[in-house]
Amino acid sequence: MKAVVTVVGQDKTGIVAGIATELAAHEVNILDLSQTIMSSTFTMSMLVAISGEDSFNEIHAALKEKGASMGVSVHVQREEIFDTMAHV
Repeated sequence: MKAVVTVVGQDKTGIVAGIATELAAHEVNILDLSQTIMSSTFTMSMLVAISGEDSFNEIHAALKEKGASMGVSVHVQREEIFDTMAHV
């Protein structure tokens, strides 16, 4: 299954590393990544492939918790839901 992960927050060192490490811990592969800094706001979008034993809900909860500990907002959506919302 593919999912879209978005991260937004105040720019600081270690955001990409923290989220990528959490994904790797759940055997999630990063397929594509885009990031930018607008003023001092960090934004990142990732397309990921979930193929490990952990469920979407477990990965979603782990990323939300990791984001909260880093002071950033993390949203995770299944790719098909993201695509449907983009076409509305």
